[in-house]
Amino acid sequence: MEPKAASPKPEIGRLTPYELMASIKAGLWDFRTAPAFGLAFSAVYVLGGAILWWIGAGTFLWTLAMACGFPLIAPFAAVGLYEVSRRIEADEPLTWREVLGVVWNERRRQLPWAGVILALVFLFWSFFAHMTLALFLGVSRLSGGIGFEAFLGSADGLLMLAVQGLVGAVTAFLTFGLTVVALPLMVDKEIDFVSAMLISLQTVAQNKIIMGTWALLIAASLLIAMLPVFLGLLVVLPVLGHATWHLYRRALYHPMASQ
Repeated sequence: MEPKAASPKPEIGRLTPYELMASIKAGLWDFRTAPAFGLAFSAVYVLGGAILWWIGAGTFLWTLAMACGFPLIAPFAAVGLYEVSRRIEADEPLTWREVLGVVWNERRRQLPWAGVILALVFLFWSFFAHMTLALFLGVSRLSGGIGFEAFLGSADGLLMLAVQGLVGAVTAFLTFGLTVVALPLMVDKEIDFVSAMLISLQTVAQNKIIMGTWALLIAASLLIAMLPVFLGLLVVLPVLGHATWHLYRRALYHPMASQ
């Protein structure tokens, strides 16, 4: 099979609050239209969260660090949701064979390279969490637990939490900027991952308020959804994934709102 011709670079548009709300509404519509796909794709993410929770079980700091770093890989888990939204928008058949076939074929395209970038970010965050724990609370804490009350009652512990929170927020927003448009763009068009990520950063830079608001909504929704042992993600993640697709479409290709 000959490689497809590269897609032309899209023109970045100006997003408005109406388009953000319309994207969220469209995301809810897509989830209601094809709930089985949303639940299936998000179940993989929830399972990963449960595994990380189990790894950190009994150690408050490790659980906290993994819970803060885990949302960094959320965009990559939503690729299947983008394809479902694309098919609904294009009025194409929604079958498991077709959707999973597209997701499987992504391994030959540019998306795995984006996955490598996200994996490196996650590894950086994991290393940083370990390093700050050792610096602020001592190397002995790397192999031992620390109680919740002792952690909050420690000046070093609170300072460590502040440092991790600041670095984590910057890292998460950078990851958001690199992926919020890039991942659906790579699913939708023939474009290399470097160009896609640059376009994503440019889109965020040209729509700071709307994209910043969307990033905060994603962070808050994921945090709330993770509280009941990650089970809330079964609903929240599909809606966010579908909505991200529609926001991407409005940012780069400006379709008429259909929902």
